[in-house]
Amino acid sequence: MVHYRRNRVPGGTYFFTVTLADRRSRILTERIDDLRAAFRIVRRERSFQIEAIVVMPDHLHTVWTLPENDIDYPTRWRAIKSQFTRRIRTQGVPLQANSKGEYALWQRRYWEHTIRDEDDLQRHMDYIHYNPVKHGLVSHVTDWPYSSFHRYVRRGWLSLDWTAAAHDDDENDYGE
Repeated sequence: MVHYRRNRVPGGTYFFTVTLADRRSRILTERIDDLRAAFRIVRRERSFQIEAIVVMPDHLHTVWTLPENDIDYPTRWRAIKSQFTRRIRTQGVPLQANSKGEYALWQRRYWEHTIRDEDDLQRHMDYIHYNPVKHGLVSHVTDWPYSSFHRYVRRGWLSLDWTAAAHDDDENDYGE
């Protein structure tokens, strides 16, 4: 069995890509309120700061900062995935269980990258905010409603006409 090595830095900042098993699905945006509720519940139980996030139809990217001396992002991801799955199932969304009783909504693994410095953080936040344009879902970043980009604009950190300077950065592997 392959054992994945995850870098764990107490109080660290991490970039994640989390993906559905069925990449044709649109359930994350179709059930955005359930996804938001799952995040809220888990953040109440095990706090973390969402620095940036974009929710796409079949995957999401986010940057989190964990509390000081905390390294446990895997438990948070497990809980978010479980909460979301439970919520949509109880509301009648049909999901097939496997022989172990597990629902194959999410890919088992996720991409994780430890943010090294401010430049690395900025590149990942730009990537997150530009992702809907990259995937051809919208022509302008501001047109995608499921992004922390709008919070950044409200706070004056980005302008409405912002475009990532390095949006076509093929040198970096951001986990897609």
